[in-house]
Amino acid sequence: MPLFERTFDTRTGLRFLSVREWKEAHPGGKAIAYFPVYAPVELIHAGGMLPAGLSGAGDRLDIQHADARFGSFICSIVKTTLEMGLTGHLEPFDGFLFSTICDSARNLCFVMKRNFPGMYVDFLHLPHNPSSPAAAQFLAEEYRRILSELERVGHCKVHEDAIRSSIALYNRSRALIRKLYTLRAQNPERVPTSELYQLIRVGNFLPVEEHITQLEQALAQFHSCTARRRDSIRIVVEGSFCEQPPLPLLRLLEEAGCYIVDDDFVIGQSWFESDVPTDGDPVLALASSYLDRSVYSSVRHDFRKPRWDGLVDKVRRSRADAVLFLIAKFCEPAYFDYVPHKQELERAGIPHLQLEFEEKSFTFDRLRTEIETFVESLVFD
Repeated sequence: MPLFERTFDTRTGLRFLSVREWKEAHPGGKAIAYFPVYAPVELIHAGGMLPAGLSGAGDRLDIQHADARFGSFICSIVKTTLEMGLTGHLEPFDGFLFSTICDSARNLCFVMKRNFPGMYVDFLHLPHNPSSPAAAQFLAEEYRRILSELERVGHCKVHEDAIRSSIALYNRSRALIRKLYTLRAQNPERVPTSELYQLIRVGNFLPVEEHITQLEQALAQFHSCTARRRDSIRIVVEGSFCEQPPLPLLRLLEEAGCYIVDDDFVIGQSWFESDVPTDGDPVLALASSYLDRSVYSSVRHDFRKPRWDGLVDKVRRSRADAVLFLIAKFCEPAYFDYVPHKQELERAGIPHLQLEFEEKSFTFDRLRTEIETFVESLVFD
């Protein structure tokens, strides 16, 4: 078993082992959780704290309390995250950041604030109109507000040089992830997505310095790997930007004859398409980069660069044969975008299939049949 797969298995459980180990090694250090999709992790890191991205509890936790706070039509990542809090699993964390993802995530923020008054819980307001001349300054001021709260929680003062150093580290991490994605698109037989996904997702729980080392090691491993190319179709997976699909489902896709050559899994780890500048005002650089350098997403509205055009560009850039919409049950942003995405793909003549999952899913017989039928329809067309 590769190093990164062992790390994923042992450190992403409900005990948050890597977070506990970090806090033991840094007495008095604070760990700040954030709800996907995006958070300004550089600000958390610059304060000497550990940022940790949470993506629900998967199938490792039965819901016994959260259903009393949310209706039955809410996605499972919201419920299992709250369930973790109500059952004491979020005890290693000293704060929790939410941002503009959807109404359910917004509501979860304030449900958490009400149920955990001793924890720092905050909502990051991201701009909805990036073309406005005031958007960058608005977001920079919002980042500074968050930064002042982090300083209060961490009993520290965050200096600009520390933010620049953190930006440089995360630039390095994102650059390595871009290289891994490029290698997978070029040679998908060398980089199984089920392994790449684990490698990148574990970065949600590790110090960025440690994760960079793992990314470098994995890049060398994948480059030297020799694997025979299978007769599989090349697909882009879209719609899994927040709630993450179960790992067995990704393995099923590969077994059914799919090479995943691009995706939006763990999208916060590769949020910027190019490096964030480290000169000048670092807070303003982060804000400007959110507006002008970030990837398209269903939770980021920017009609200067329509999301459906971004999807078609992604398909062509990765030389994919088709798109698989893998959407979490009750995920409103993904379903809202499905229609314009579908229309644009049909105009471009790109085949596509839409499937639904839940993070707590453990049987995939119906999905397997649909995927295998879709693959065969393309292979034998």
